[in-house]
Amino acid sequence: MKSLGLSGTKRAIGTKDAKKLRADGQVPCVIYGGEKNLHFSVDSRALDKLIYTPNVYRVQLDVDGEKIDAVIKAKQFHPVTDATLHVDFVQLFDDRPAIIAMPVVLTGNSIGVKNGGNLSLRKRTMKLKGLPSAIPEDITVDIANLRIGQSIKVADVAALNPKLEFAGNPNDVIVAVKTARAAIEEEEEEEEEGAEGEATEGEATEGGEGESSEGKPEATSEA
Repeated sequence: MKSLGLSGTKRAIGTKDAKKLRADGQVPCVIYGGEKNLHFSVDSRALDKLIYTPNVYRVQLDVDGEKIDAVIKAKQFHPVTDATLHVDFVQLFDDRPAIIAMPVVLTGNSIGVKNGGNLSLRKRTMKLKGLPSAIPEDITVDIANLRIGQSIKVADVAALNPKLEFAGNPNDVIVAVKTARAAIEEEEEEEEEGAEGEATEGEATEGGEGESSEGKPEATSEA
């Protein structure tokens, strides 16, 4: 998992104080999971690096000299301006497993998509359970062999990553290729064309022999 440093300042709790912080370009935050909850604020511009990215970071927080490793758990945005109103962090410990939602990254060019199918990404993140040091930067899913009507499920990815523990339903679909109106599998089409060619060739041979036999006049005896 990628790491990023972030500095914060302890803050008072209350709606009035939170409004003042936002007016000053600060975002109220809180850290859960430790011995006690820690309320602090962070400069909104520095926080944007964590908010507006598909990556998940192990955040090395420095709150008035207190060093804490954490990961973002939840974000709250203004309904009109989309400005960040509040961020919840959960503290990480090297010796304690954590459940973290990591981004799904697709690789390869799907056969089904090449043949006209529509790619449907059902899960943009997948939850992993493990020690922070064992959690990768992302979950890579190879879709190169994915055909029209096929899908890749959580269980399929888990089988290829035995060292990782995936949380959630193993039967959940991660990505699928749906049938489009004009979608035709190239390989199936080629196989059909090949079969038709063989059949036509065979029919022509059989037919030719028949015509040759029928075309010859039967031998007659004029005795």
